Amino acid sequence: MTNPYILVLYDTGQGRTKELAYAIAEGVMNVGVTVKIRCVPKVSAVSEQVSPSIPEQGDIYCTADELSGCMGLALGSPTHFGNMSGSMKYFWDNTVSQWLSGSLQGKPASVFTSTGTMHGGNEATLLSMMLPLLHHGMLMVGLSYEYGELSRTVRGGTPYGVSSVVGTSHELAMTADERILAIHQGERLAIIAKKLSSHH
Repeated sequence: MTNPYILVLYDTGQGRTKELAYAIAEGVMNVGVTVKIRCVPKVSAVSEQVSPSIPEQGDIYCTADELSGCMGLALGSPTHFGNMSGSMKYFWDNTVSQWLSGSLQGKPASVFTSTGTMHGGNEATLLSMMLPLLHHGMLMVGLSYEYGELSRTVRGGTPYGVSSVVGTSHELAMTADERILAIHQGERLAIIAKKLSSHH
């Protein structure tokens, strides 16, 4: 049997959501919990095109077993018109077997996103990612205002989950507050996952 782990699953366009994923993973590891970082395959507009089963670069794709076997989930996607990316939506549209088996029921989950502008739909995207997780019976873990950065941040960061504003030309670096909130989110998710798993 493998060690209990938190799955950090993300899609990324220009790399900021991946940066958040790694900061969240850092938070998970701070609590002494194993982490697996995975991404989802891109959905092609050309229906005949098939990508290799292992990406040419970056993190490997998430398998059905890795999703089912996690003790908790951090889910991230860039904001596409106030919604999760098509690739991430496609991934969740194909998790009926996990829904039927109930493999995610009662497990904690959190969400994160990046967006081009301050009011570019980051909160709507976070809420959109919660919907399939709630259908799977997962327990949503947000960001608490106990973290001072959530009140101070002038760009990313919401009580629904951490976010980061990249600028319309991706010119903005991640702020210190955004990064710290991502670490806090990983820590909080891992602490809650440990508490829940100890009761099983």
